[in-house]
Amino acid sequence: MKTRTFIDQVEVEVRSGKGGDGSSSFRREALVAFGGPDGGDGGRGGDVVLRGSTHVNSLISLYFDPHLFAEDGVAGSGGRCFGRRGKDLVVDVPCGTLVTDALTGLVVADITSPGQKVVVAKGGAGGFGNVHFKSSVNQAPTEHTPGGASEERRLKLELKTIADAGLLGFPNAGKSSLLTCLSSATPKVAAYPFTTINPIVGTIEYADYAQVRMADVPGIIEGASKGVGLGLAFLKHLDRSRVLVYVIDMAGTDNRKPWDDYAVLAKEIAEYSEELTGRPFLVVANKMDRAAARRNLARFVKETGVTPIALSCEPSLKDLREYADLKDYAGPIGLEAFKEELRRIVNPKPRAHLHLDEAPPPLSEMPDTTGEEIPAEALRFATFLKLDKPKKKAHPSRGNIH
Repeated sequence: MKTRTFIDQVEVEVRSGKGGDGSSSFRREALVAFGGPDGGDGGRGGDVVLRGSTHVNSLISLYFDPHLFAEDGVAGSGGRCFGRRGKDLVVDVPCGTLVTDALTGLVVADITSPGQKVVVAKGGAGGFGNVHFKSSVNQAPTEHTPGGASEERRLKLELKTIADAGLLGFPNAGKSSLLTCLSSATPKVAAYPFTTINPIVGTIEYADYAQVRMADVPGIIEGASKGVGLGLAFLKHLDRSRVLVYVIDMAGTDNRKPWDDYAVLAKEIAEYSEELTGRPFLVVANKMDRAAARRNLARFVKETGVTPIALSCEPSLKDLREYADLKDYAGPIGLEAFKEELRRIVNPKPRAHLHLDEAPPPLSEMPDTTGEEIPAEALRFATFLKLDKPKKKAHPSRGNIH
């Protein structure tokens, strides 16, 4: 029996824990006269917390278990015993999850970064025991308060994939093959359309360890912006992309015309969201190892006025310019050219230890280090060392109210 493997929209019932009741108790002990009230407070109810995580990529766990109930607080007891606080229920959700109230439609939270926590249902406060009500005129109080009520609501969670670049194109245009060539992602690749049925995110890594996240969105068909097929379900995963990458099958598989495909894709994006049309974009002429693609390339430039990046995902082609007879082509060619164009637009920060705010000093100025002791001046040339003074950590109790 097959089951679902990817869910990007789900509704859940959340309920925080109820606060524990305060206790009404008096001290009863031998040889202790007039022990007085000693009822303890109830514990606070647990919260329901959503936490962004990179270790989950779907809402499928909430699809099968949509009831998120936190633990109630424990009631207080005699001897000034305070009740235990209810445990918080922390649920990991993918980064890019938009949380809205299912009844009102108001946005509750937008979880975009790993470790980001959002309390969606706050636990009830614990009740006061009768020990709080004693006074000179009320030396034997029986008053106590019940715990605070739990908070219950129905939420709608919608996943919108977070990526620097989003691949969009018709089915079987080679988007999954492109993602496989440039990253360690392993989407399904086959010679038939709609092999990708849910978004796949891969990471492109450069020599200085700068990273660009790229999402492979399932194939888009004409009318997707109006809800034809699963168009809206797929297009929403482009909302957070900083760069749109139009992947065009320049070989014209299934008698398609590449220039018409580009016009349809641009039209669907414009009808879905005008804001997306204002974002930077790249156009990729894929499958350039085929003869039909080379014939269509010149007409594509003439019909659209766009000079695409010509490339092929065939790993055996080392020099596409020589193989595909593109010596006279004025546009960028090859996977490396695509990576550089993508980096120019996204401008990711290098993550290597060689990245410094200031250029390292020339090696010709480095003092002699062949002796028994290394001069302190030579440490400036060790770019992998962090020589900045660490910031002083604040005292853990400073600024906190207990």
